[in-house]
Amino acid sequence: MSLPWPREVVIATGNRSKGAEMAQLLEDLRLPILTLDDFPGAQVQVEETGATYAENAEIKARAAAAATGRVCIADDAGLEIDWLGGQPGLHSRRFLGEHVPFSEKMDWILHRMREVPDDQRSCRFRCAVVIAVPDGRVIRCEGICEGRVAREKRGAYGFGYDPLFLLPALGLHMAELPPARKHQVSHRGKAMECARRELRRLFGLED
Repeated sequence: MSLPWPREVVIATGNRSKGAEMAQLLEDLRLPILTLDDFPGAQVQVEETGATYAENAEIKARAAAAATGRVCIADDAGLEIDWLGGQPGLHSRRFLGEHVPFSEKMDWILHRMREVPDDQRSCRFRCAVVIAVPDGRVIRCEGICEGRVAREKRGAYGFGYDPLFLLPALGLHMAELPPARKHQVSHRGKAMECARRELRRLFGLED
């Protein structure tokens, strides 16, 4: 199948942990998976000004596709805590300050919710993934993982708020799951499953 763009996929993120996770989730495509570091001359500085996760992901993916001339994939994700009115939500990375470590963000949440009973600690991870094609098309996917705010941080895997996120059905924190297991249940794993299908279709790959 002849295509007007290279048979490569570029992960458009400056977050190395997220980029590594997304690369793992794309391995079975058997396509070269690149990052923005592979394009040192590309200017992909964007402001995440969208009103939704999908809008933020699209801003990043479109900018990367325009700068690299490749099919680019980007995501935006957040933790939504019902008792906090949906916070930190869209501002999960910048919550309490962009340079505040996630360990401190989680400590703040634990302290704020120390008296909140288990049945009021519902939360979810939400992830939007957007594929931008050099011809201007965009493809959108979403994944949601329901859970509960734990009473302590636990686990050494993952990143971000994973140590705080309890999966009641498993009795484990997200950060206690090895990568392969996490990908089966996580918000990003679900969104990327959709994205893999779309990329196979886009590149004419067989399942």
